[in-house]
Amino acid sequence: MASIPSNDNQKLEEAARAGWLYYVAGKTQDEIAKQLNTSRQSAQRLVALAVSQGLIKVRLEHPIRRCMELADALQNRYGLLSCEVVPSESNDINSTIGLAQAGAAEIERQLKQRHAKIIAFGTGRVLRACAEELPTMHCPHHRIVSLVGNIAQDGSASRYEVAIHIAERVGAQHFPMPVPVIAGSEADKAGWQQLAHVKNVHQLASQADVSFVGIGDLGTNSPLHLDGFVTRHELAALDAIGATGEVISWIYDSEGHLVESEINNRVTSAVLSPSNDKRVIGVAAGDSKVPAIAGAIESGMINSLITNELTAEALLQR
Repeated sequence: MASIPSNDNQKLEEAARAGWLYYVAGKTQDEIAKQLNTSRQSAQRLVALAVSQGLIKVRLEHPIRRCMELADALQNRYGLLSCEVVPSESNDINSTIGLAQAGAAEIERQLKQRHAKIIAFGTGRVLRACAEELPTMHCPHHRIVSLVGNIAQDGSASRYEVAIHIAERVGAQHFPMPVPVIAGSEADKAGWQQLAHVKNVHQLASQADVSFVGIGDLGTNSPLHLDGFVTRHELAALDAIGATGEVISWIYDSEGHLVESEINNRVTSAVLSPSNDKRVIGVAAGDSKVPAIAGAIESGMINSLITNELTAEALLQR
């Protein structure tokens, strides 16, 4: 990128935002002009500047100051190892535009490492979208591990399975967890966990160099409910005891404590153990997920976060 005088930094920031709106959010130049409160011609010039200065490839290469400030504030407030905040599309806190691209960029950075890594994945809609954004790669030296079962309640494969999808896309070894997300009983769970291949996957998961997980709320539109693992009656019971969210099906309260529930007793997922040299990155955004994200951080199950501007602001206002 050509050297730009410091007094032009604001223009570059405007160009970066315009470029993001055009190439990532899919906005027209008229819509960009309205959102940035400028003319259509100015919006067109800003998009052209973003391209000419190399700010736009497939992803945004120039950080937006407000996003950087929010990321720093979240990192300091919650003691996160890392935090990335992507621009919010319009004023919609629930928009996930940009999350998939940012998550994919971080996954790609890990996959490009030359030394062999164990990279673990949860499941869910946002992580599946991250997987779809990944380019085709050749990474036979890495091992891709699932943190959560990939069998739905009716015995079918999970709709939002991630680890196998990514491993096939990048040519890596993969280690799925062929068990139900939530076992039918505690006895069933004990039986599954005695299987040698399940023990092996749990062992690999505990050794993961980096993990990527989604963060779920516990509303009636939550994946655990929609996929048939938790009934509406059980959701109400969980709400009554203060349950706030879930990470790889482990359910916790607003202070991050796992709730005393027979559902948690039947969860077959790996146990997350983040540390300073093992990042567990949560990828999530949305109004209903703010308490769940805060609880996930408090729980210690995640120590890094990718989210959007409006969600970041809501987290800082808590």
